[in-house]
Formats: sequence, C-alpha cells, structure tokens
Amino acid sequence: MNTTVIFINVFAFGCLISAFIKSRAKARQALIVALKSFFHILPTVLIIIILIGLLLGFVPQSQISKIVGERAGFGGVLIVALLGALLHIPSLVSFPLAASLLKNGASITSVAVFITTLTMIGMVTLPLEIKELGMKMALLRNGISFLIAIIIGILMGAIL
Repeated sequence: MNTTVIFINVFAFGCLISAFIKSRAKARQALIVALKSFFHILPTVLIIIILIGLLLGFVPQSQISKIVGERAGFGGVLIVALLGALLHIPSLVSFPLAASLLKNGASITSVAVFITTLTMIGMVTLPLEIKELGMKMALLRNGISFLIAIIIGILMGAIL
C-alpha cells in the first residue's frame, strides 16, 4: 500500500479518536452525517465507475490518445473542457478518472483542463447561479472560469 494512503488513514483515524475524546455526542453526530453523505453519493460514484470501465473497455487506447492526447491539439483540449463543464461528477471521482485517462494516452494538458473545468464550472447549477447572481454575472463567471481552466491546462502541459 502507498505510504500516502497509510498516512492519510492514520491521520483521519487519529482525528476521529480525538473527536470522540473531546465530545462523544458530536463525534457520533458527525459520523452519522458522514455516513448519510456517503450513501447519498455512493450511487453516483458507482455509476461513474461503471461508465469509466465501459469507456476504457470499449474505446481503444489509440482512440483516446487521438481525441485527447498530445497530437489532438487545441481541439482535444476544447472537447475535454466542454465535457468537464457539462458533466456533474463529484471531484472525488474526477481524480481516478484523470489517472485512467493519463494511463490510456490523454495529455497532461487535457486532464488538467478536464479537472479544472469540472470543479470551476457548473452547467447543472447554472440556473441557481443565475437566480442568485443574475444572468450577466453567472455567465461572466463561468466564461472567465472556462478560459482560466484552459490557461491552467496549457501551463500544466508546458511545465510537466
């Protein structure tokens, strides 16, 4: 097992013990909230994992590389940016998906753009954002975030 995984789990377990020592009632309440959140997100995570497995099983590595690899150019980056902006995937799932894409030939630029647009832009939440911020501000925020995500991806590709 990876030492980072071990460290994170030992740290989390230590924090849990500390929380129980400080206040059993609050720690128990926090665990109940965490379990409810876990079971609320679980179906989405499982569906996404199945879809990723199907995608990687049926789409050849050469095709992934052609669409979002180094040779795909700016068109590939744009495809991934739009995909990240449209999808509503929990950030927790985006990192294993990104690793799978990298392993199957996607470029660092494409993966960086995908994760950045996925976390910065919310087409699913856009109606709420328009309601709270107004149409102009919501579209401006999402548009600027889209451009910044592409810039971040290009910089990541240039650095790494």
